[in-house]
Amino acid sequence: MSVRVIKGGLLTTVQDEGRTGVYHLGMPPSGAMDKFSYRVANMLVGNAPGAAVLEATYMGPELEVRADTVVAATGADMPMKVDGEEVEPWTSHAVKAGSVVSFEFLRAGARTYLAIAGGIDVPEMMGSRATYTLVGFGGFEGRGLQTDDEVRVLPDGDGTPGRSVPEDLRPAFTKETELRLVVGLSSYRLQPDSLAGFFETTWQVTPDANRTGYRYRGGELRFVDRTPPHGAGSDPANVTDIGYPVGSIQVPGGVEPIALLADAVTGGGYATIATIISADLDRAGQSKTNDSTRFVEVDLDGALQARREAAERLERVREAIGAA
Repeated sequence: MSVRVIKGGLLTTVQDEGRTGVYHLGMPPSGAMDKFSYRVANMLVGNAPGAAVLEATYMGPELEVRADTVVAATGADMPMKVDGEEVEPWTSHAVKAGSVVSFEFLRAGARTYLAIAGGIDVPEMMGSRATYTLVGFGGFEGRGLQTDDEVRVLPDGDGTPGRSVPEDLRPAFTKETELRLVVGLSSYRLQPDSLAGFFETTWQVTPDANRTGYRYRGGELRFVDRTPPHGAGSDPANVTDIGYPVGSIQVPGGVEPIALLADAVTGGGYATIATIISADLDRAGQSKTNDSTRFVEVDLDGALQARREAAERLERVREAIGAA
């Protein structure tokens, strides 16, 4: 089975859980920017965990389905239509061969996930089908979908139509996002009052916001004066090269903090002042240009508790829709 791409959308890529175990080789995880929405989309159509889906950013694709199948769209409020008729989001739908799946304009959030029964069939590279957009690796020819592409779908899924996520378990996307952070690794480089000001500032997502990272504006941070150590550059934000956790925040020159996300480089010489907790990376990936963001400090116990709560929420969805 396959789908033909009529329109590719702004950036529609193949994504899954991402690559694990290769970070030390300089390979970021890639994968879905909003893991909750991605996982629920697969649950809805009856796919196995880890199946590949399509992630559409800001503007969805238009696709012709070549065989009877089951589809579901989750994530951003970007209404899905089947043959021109809008259908319920966060719900699995049976579609006939020849049907056209398309999307309305984005209303809220940033990324929509389209799961197709069986999962998208592209070659696994380093244990994942995810597209690493920065270097054109994995996914469908290492790029976003384009007109007349033919995307294959694995045959090992009959699909389960009629599953729907209860309203109270669907995330709400707003123009104001709160992201929880654990302070470190190099927060000592900031003056104490400047670090406090970082958390007191309302930051705005700039147009430089993509799968590699998000840049924010709204304030300026000051670093502690020092003589650069051996191996560090002259910028006050420079340190001797360190690893960059996914979600880490760096502030080159003290202005426009950058959150490094799924496709970011894995290390370098900028001080990382804090890291977005794993449970909030989904929220980061669903914010968009001109949205507001507030950062909130939590400790390690708070981060672990948030991760447990995120897992429990996913389990509640599984039980509510009757997924295996």
